[in-house]
Amino acid sequence: MMRNPPHLGGFVWREVIEPLGLSVSGAARVLGVSRQALSNLLNGHAALSADMALRLEKAFGPRMEHLMRMQYAYEISQARQREGDIKIKRYRAGSRS
Repeated sequence: MMRNPPHLGGFVWREVIEPLGLSVSGAARVLGVSRQALSNLLNGHAALSADMALRLEKAFGPRMEHLMRMQYAYEISQARQREGDIKIKRYRAGSRS
């Protein structure tokens, strides 16, 4: 797994939408979503949902499972980067809270 994978939005733009010569508005129409919803994904302001991944697969071909694995890798990386901010100690049975 990549240590710091990029947000999936850039991949979707560079590898899926842009090569087809589509604008964000045009791609949103094809996908049946609002321009704002697609723009939020492409600009890294929203996570890829399973619904959007399925729409991308149906419209443009990249497998939903592959896109969701990329999203999951990104989320894991982001959580690991914030790991130090989460102050939780391992639970030990029989110890007092």
